[in-house]
Amino acid sequence: MFSLYEKTTFGCSKLITENYSTSFTLGIKTLDRKLRMPIFAIYGFVRFADEIVDTFHDFDKEKLLNRFKDHTYEAIEEGISLNPVLHSFQSVVREYKIEHELIDAFLHSMAMDLGTVTYEESKYAEYIYGSAEVVGLMCLRVFCNGNEELYDHLKTDARSLGAAFQKVNFLRDLKSDFYERGRVYFPGVDFNDFTIDAKKVIEDDIQVDFKNAYRGIMGLPESSRRGVYLAYVYYLKLFDRIKKTSAARIQHERIRVPDSIKFALLAKTLVKGSFNVL
Repeated sequence: MFSLYEKTTFGCSKLITENYSTSFTLGIKTLDRKLRMPIFAIYGFVRFADEIVDTFHDFDKEKLLNRFKDHTYEAIEEGISLNPVLHSFQSVVREYKIEHELIDAFLHSMAMDLGTVTYEESKYAEYIYGSAEVVGLMCLRVFCNGNEELYDHLKTDARSLGAAFQKVNFLRDLKSDFYERGRVYFPGVDFNDFTIDAKKVIEDDIQVDFKNAYRGIMGLPESSRRGVYLAYVYYLKLFDRIKKTSAARIQHERIRVPDSIKFALLAKTLVKGSFNVL
C-alpha cells in the first residue's frame, strides 16, 4: 500500500497550496494533469520553509530551519520521509533530477531571512536567486522532463519569471516586511522616505523581468505553457495595480487582486489557450 502513502503525501502538498495561494492553485490546475502533483510538491516544500522564517515567531526559527534542512536531505538520500511534505518533495527531486545546488540556494536564502535584512546589490541578487529563481528552475525541471536542451534554452527566462514574482511580492508586502520584520530587500532604498522615483526604478527593473519571462513561457511545452502563463498574468495584474498605487500608499496597505478578477483572468486564459494565442 505504499502507493496510497505516496498519494496521501502529494495530497497534503496540494492542500497546502490550496490553503495558501489561490493564484498558484489555479495556475497549477491549468497544467497538464501529469504535471500538477509534482508542482504541488515543490510549492508545499518552499511554502513550509518560508513559514518557518516568516511566521513562527514564538519558536526557535533557526533550530527549526536547520532541522527542516537536515530532514530534507535525509528524505532525498533515503527516498522516504514520514513528513508528507518532504516525502512528496524528495520524490519529485529524485524523479526529475533536481540539482541539490538549487535546494541549497533556496534554503540559504531562507536562512538569510532569520535576521534583520538590509541588502546591498550583491546580497540582493543572491537572495533573489535562492528564494525565487531556483524555484522557477525546479519547476522547469518538471516541465522539461529530462529534455536537457530545452532546459538549458529556457532556464535564464525561468529565472526572470521567479525574480519578477519575488520582486512584486516585495512591493506588495512592503508594510509587513519593513515595519513588522525589519527587512529592506531593495538595495539603496530608504523606506522611511520611499519616493516616487525610487518606486519607478524598482518597477522598471521588474518590467524587464516580466518581458524576459514571457519569452520563456512561449517556449514551454504545451503541457505547461498555459498554467505558467496564468500565474504570469495574475502577477502582471498585481504589478499593474502596484504601479498605479502611490509610493506612500503601498507603505501602509497590502495591494491585492480580488478573486473575482483572478477567475476572470482564468477564463480569458482558457479561451486564449484553446486558440493557442497566449
